[in-house]
Amino acid sequence: MALSRAGCCWALWRRGPGPGPAGPAAALRRARGLLEPRSARGAPPRHSVCCFSAKANSRAFLTAFVSKVKRINGRYERFLERTFPRFYVLYATFTKGVQALFLEVKEIRKIKLKMSRQRLNFHQLPYREMERLRQFRRDLIKAIPIGVIAIPPFANFLVIVLMYFFPRQFLIRYFWTPQQQIEFLDAYHAIRREAYSDVVKSLALAARSLPEPRLQEQLQELCTQVQRGSQPRVAELYAVRGLFSGSPLGLNKLRVSHVKALSHVLFLTPHLPALLLRYRLRSHVLEIRHLDRAMLRLGLSELSEEEMKAACYLRGLNSTHLSASECRAWLEQWLGLSCKLQASEASLLANSMVLLSLNYVRAKE
Repeated sequence: MALSRAGCCWALWRRGPGPGPAGPAAALRRARGLLEPRSARGAPPRHSVCCFSAKANSRAFLTAFVSKVKRINGRYERFLERTFPRFYVLYATFTKGVQALFLEVKEIRKIKLKMSRQRLNFHQLPYREMERLRQFRRDLIKAIPIGVIAIPPFANFLVIVLMYFFPRQFLIRYFWTPQQQIEFLDAYHAIRREAYSDVVKSLALAARSLPEPRLQEQLQELCTQVQRGSQPRVAELYAVRGLFSGSPLGLNKLRVSHVKALSHVLFLTPHLPALLLRYRLRSHVLEIRHLDRAMLRLGLSELSEEEMKAACYLRGLNSTHLSASECRAWLEQWLGLSCKLQASEASLLANSMVLLSLNYVRAKE
């Protein structure tokens, strides 16, 4: 918009002196800038303003929609809690389980990405990351049958029925209630404990065929001590470690019945060929050995009570009804033996799960 010279001077007088280049021309330009419309001074185009306004409206709509859904969901949950309390427990457990599983998958992806970028192996990870990978792999294997059953059309109803009536067999730990977790862990340990006596009997039977009388007597005395209800000391187990590297107690030389009993202890299926049974047993025992070394580097004082109980349960001790101090005391004994053994002595490590945990509670009493 054109300005008269008098109008520009009036505008300049209204603004007053200010910084900038001196001179009548500069003053005239400044005065014109005051009276020019905003669009002529570089204001954003109209379509940009519309774009920003549309984005703001979409965000506001999304926020309002999410808050509305949360309110409706809250009312629905309160209705279920008042009207169907038993169903509400299952519903809340399932909802929390889905959220926990989703977060766990994200953490596993981060760990895998870290291993890929830094070219790390499983045994080079910190303890918690190593344990997460191990447990997630076991959960994934357990979830495969449900996934296979759900493949045919209209099989979802059958899956829901199986999950409702057989939660221990078909559901993974994320979808167990706190009461179910204790109940199911006790049930699994009862199945595992049935194999403990078979392991001790197999050790006593193998001791008779040892060529050296002194070692034969030591191992027989150890088995007798356990069968009478006592708990062996770590030093006694470490003294006979040489017997578990060759025949007849080495992992590749054990009798098939002995290998099957140890597979029960580690929750591995015994219904496989002997060669595959030995391979799986060895890989799982060495995996626990790597976990033990990582745990020792971390320190038992850094573990929470839940982590200590899970570590004891994995290594053969039913820790569901033990205190944190009892779990720590047992783990100290276990690490005192495990971290001294070599990979060739994996058979002693597998048998020690039974020998150290069978009478632990009784020995405490």
